[in-house]
Amino acid sequence: MPEYPDIAVYLERLEALLAGQTLKGHRIRSPFLLRTADPPMDVLTGRAIAGFSRIGKRLVFDFGDDDYLVVHLMVSGRLHWAPPGAGIPPKRGLAALDFETGTLLITEASSKKRASMHLVRGRRTLEDFESGGLELFDASSREFAQAVRAENHTLKRTLTDPRILSGIGNAYSDEILHRAGLSPVMLSSRLSDDEVETLFQACRDVLSEWTDRLRQEVGDGFPAKVTAFRKEMAVHGKYGQDCPVCGSTVQRIRYADRETNYCPTCQTGGRLLADRALSRLLKGDWPRSAEELEAMRRPRERSTGE
Repeated sequence: MPEYPDIAVYLERLEALLAGQTLKGHRIRSPFLLRTADPPMDVLTGRAIAGFSRIGKRLVFDFGDDDYLVVHLMVSGRLHWAPPGAGIPPKRGLAALDFETGTLLITEASSKKRASMHLVRGRRTLEDFESGGLELFDASSREFAQAVRAENHTLKRTLTDPRILSGIGNAYSDEILHRAGLSPVMLSSRLSDDEVETLFQACRDVLSEWTDRLRQEVGDGFPAKVTAFRKEMAVHGKYGQDCPVCGSTVQRIRYADRETNYCPTCQTGGRLLADRALSRLLKGDWPRSAEELEAMRRPRERSTGE
């Protein structure tokens, strides 16, 4: 799912390419994309875009006169900038917004069709999309502390809950927790004041650094590779690889369709977190530390010749 750095760069490039541009027309292929009927999309034809903004992970197109187009890309949705009149991709294409200078395509790789687009009228209606999460770059450390301690959850859930913090998802929460040296399953109520401050700075630093990195990557173009898995990341998507800080093997815990990656040395004092599926299978044989896990692997490697 595109998170704060991706959304921020999307917004910057949309602003550069489309602010003041007139919408010539729209083509919607997927009946699942547009979730509203009143006002109809036709009211935007011939109108210029006044600007862009963000609500959490949603992109807001401001057409003036209190009309807003709200796009939520969800997990697999993406935006593409193409030449004027470009066709909608046959398999992944959801819609096209046509402008004089080019076409903005909306695609989704998943067959679940979770991406959405709402056309709403009125600022108050737009505010209905607000989840209430704290905007990290507008908040003080005191406000951050109040937000993360308001409910007692694991840090992984706290970071990714849009009602608590805005714009963070699965990928950057892994990177933030690794930078802060904190366990993803630590409860927010157990954070010391110093740990809260460390987490706050890690949030801002990681998101800022990645926004700058993606901005430089895109340059004057348009984001072409929006992905949650990047080789420069420290732990996210790096299960089985070496931690760039200490060299320990990156581990994971899985729940439903979400995977959390972490370094046991940097984040959990060497303790392995119980993966729900594997720990249920192994029961009492579940290793308690990275060293025990490596010891379990050695006989298997010798027997298989690995």
